[in-house]
Amino acid sequence: MSKLPRVSGRECVKALERAGFYFKRQEGSHIILRRDSPFAQIVVPDHKELDRGTLRAIIRQSGLSVDDFIKLL
Repeated sequence: MSKLPRVSGRECVKALERAGFYFKRQEGSHIILRRDSPFAQIVVPDHKELDRGTLRAIIRQSGLSVDDFIKLL
């Protein structure tokens, strides 16, 4: 398993958009992304740097592996 990179919330959103997610809405500093098929909805905080645990949870919810996510960055 690859080591998680340090990324911002915006960089994470861009990578997830390349994986088929689209912007649904934003509530404060939280960006909600959605994918229709297979259905998934993910909340990404718009912070300068995401904590490792938060990033790992986002990757797990998206159904991607860490390596696949790194390739999308």
